[in-house]
This record gives sequence, C-alpha cells and structure tokens, in this order.
Amino acid sequence: MPIVHISMRAGKPLAYRQALFDSFHRAMREALAVREDNQFMTITEHDPANFRYGASYLGVARSDDIVYIQITVFDTRTREQKEALYRRAVALLGESPGLRPQDLFVTLLEASKENWSIGNGVASFL
Repeated sequence: MPIVHISMRAGKPLAYRQALFDSFHRAMREALAVREDNQFMTITEHDPANFRYGASYLGVARSDDIVYIQITVFDTRTREQKEALYRRAVALLGESPGLRPQDLFVTLLEASKENWSIGNGVASFL
C-alpha cells in the first residue's frame, strides 16, 4: 500500500509528469509486487526559488531536472526488494520520461500496518 509523493521544479509538460507516474508505478509493481490499481501518487511542482538541491552532494552530479520521490510503505519489504526498486526505477524513468540516473532521489519511509487507515475510519490492515 505505497503512497508516493513526487517533488520537482515546475515547467515540465503533462506527458513528462504522467511518465513519472507510470514508470515509477511500474517499478513498484515489478520490485515490490504492488497491485495495478494501487495508485496513490501526487506530484508537487516548485518554482526555482522554492526548490533547492545539493548539485554534487556525495559525489553525484545533479541537475535542475532532479526529482525527489518519497514513498511510504508497509514495514514488510526486504532489503533486496528495496534495492530492486531503486534499480528498476532508475531504468524505467531513464526510458520514460528520460530522467538521468543522477537526477532521481528516492527516500523510502516504512510504517507498520496499524498506522494505516485508507477509508471509513478503520485501521484497514489489522
């Protein structure tokens, strides 16, 4: 049950943003066995004055095309699944919309199942 928040600089066309959604969702399906209809994703665009990044932090040469993706998931994923997600996301986002590997910044946050209510005011996964 991932929730995905994508942050980026404003100005990319609709097709680029939709490709971000589609490619990252495919990476989650392939690496984390996420269901096809499990698509809870947002994109937030920021003006350049409100978007900052370390252009060479830890030796990675980033550009203004950097995309932050924060994903919140159940705390049930293995290290291997997480590593597979990062690799698959770089590959698929490189294909479409053409994001450079250096410009993909992913953070994965884990939450136990009792911390989720996806509707109707109930702990959905207990």
